[in-house]
Amino acid sequence: MSFIRTILGDLPSEKMGITFSHEHVVIEENYVTLNQPTFLLNDVKKISAELTGLKTLGCSTMVDTMPVNAGRNPIKSAVIARQTGIQLIVPTGIHLEQYYPASHWRYTYTEEQLSDLFIADIELGIDQFDYNGPIVNRTAHRAGLIKLATGDEPITRHQEKIFRAVVNTHLATGVPILTHTNAGKHALAQAEYFAKLGANLQHIVLSHVDRNRDLDYHHALMQTGVSVEYDSAFRWKTGEENWTYTLLEKLLPSYPEQITAGMDAAKNSYWRAYGGKPGLDFLLTTFVEELNQRGLGHFFKAIFIDNPARIFSFEPIKP
Repeated sequence: MSFIRTILGDLPSEKMGITFSHEHVVIEENYVTLNQPTFLLNDVKKISAELTGLKTLGCSTMVDTMPVNAGRNPIKSAVIARQTGIQLIVPTGIHLEQYYPASHWRYTYTEEQLSDLFIADIELGIDQFDYNGPIVNRTAHRAGLIKLATGDEPITRHQEKIFRAVVNTHLATGVPILTHTNAGKHALAQAEYFAKLGANLQHIVLSHVDRNRDLDYHHALMQTGVSVEYDSAFRWKTGEENWTYTLLEKLLPSYPEQITAGMDAAKNSYWRAYGGKPGLDFLLTTFVEELNQRGLGHFFKAIFIDNPARIFSFEPIKP
């Protein structure tokens, strides 16, 4: 049976419901927030208030995307899930290099050591201290996703090591994969490398690709078979073309089974509960209204329910 792994346990995939496919629900104090305090999302009361509002709009599941040693707090995530009724999927994996100090263990651990660390997050439980070490105290809350990231530069040898560790983990556990592509760059290279490593592209989603304005590139990317996540609809400036909506108009008719949506609201200044805007409810209000106005409303179920349920399900392990 197909299932998703939430912070509170496994559920049949058909219970995933309306899903925000790329979010940052909890970001605890860490290396990044020391220099960028707007990334701090650790107030359980405020987070729960925002998510409760989403629940009333119909949201069932949120995919949290802050991976290993970058602000995870499995205890707080579990409390928020219980308080709000929102099903939270919390990741393992590694983010961009800029989110870690130059002396971080990500650079010295071997591919095998990284794979073992990620597999333990998925099968045993997320460390209470998020691998800030040296003590590891695994909680009962397991990771249901694995993440990696590339930047604006071509994929580096170090990043290739992360790719191999992520795919090793994916093949060993069946965990789905989500990636960061910066401004939609090197998404095609990511897809090609995943295929080379033998990953199941049906359970891979590449994020932020709607920031890339090259339509031919998007067609080439979709034809690889991976799925994509759009989260920039509220980021385009007034007076310029909103490429998120343009791409949805151009691509949804041809690739309805490969597109998902999220907010990627990693800054507290985007949250109403923190006094910011537009608020996470943007996705189920303004965004959906725009889909309807553009004659794309019939794709809602694919974008928010069917595609996430397939992508974020665990792949059955071959004997």
